[in-house]
Amino acid sequence: MNLPNRITIARICLIPLFLVIMLLDFGNFEVADVSYPVSHFIGACIFIFASATDWVDGYYARKYNLVTNMGKFLDPLADKLLVTAAFVLLVELQYVPAWIVVLILSREFAVTGLRLLLVEGGEVCAASMLGKIKTVTQIVAISAYLLHDFPLSFIPGYLNLSVSFSDLMIYIALFFTVYSGYDYFVKNRAVFQNSK
Repeated sequence: MNLPNRITIARICLIPLFLVIMLLDFGNFEVADVSYPVSHFIGACIFIFASATDWVDGYYARKYNLVTNMGKFLDPLADKLLVTAAFVLLVELQYVPAWIVVLILSREFAVTGLRLLLVEGGEVCAASMLGKIKTVTQIVAISAYLLHDFPLSFIPGYLNLSVSFSDLMIYIALFFTVYSGYDYFVKNRAVFQNSK
């Protein structure tokens, strides 16, 4: 097994660790009179590290010509498992409304289904710029919630704002998630028109 695939599998293995850490109580620590759960801070570090490995395995696979069918299958699967686990956890913690997560996950499953149809027809659905923006906004939104908007929460009066950075980012992520999904289906509508 090559290095990029090992990195991808390591990302998948970090998911249960991330979930266990997030659900444990290690108490709180205070910075500038703001209290942060230790487990959320550690969980955020694990999530951000795992998310960063997606770039690392892709970089090595392309640079050293180590792109494999296994990697093509595992890499997007690892990404979806990590993001899905984080979003479901945010609903469990009552940080994000369930309807937002249902829309985001529905788009992910729908686009995955579209990709399978395209592969069956011998086509490849490459990640678009909108899809990449979607991924970045999702990761930023999840990280902001896990970090409780740290370090922005240091700003005097920030915690009294009606809309936090994390709340703003989840709606931006929702917009790009839905819009990029719509874009994928519009650009590949021929797969439905030509289906028997």
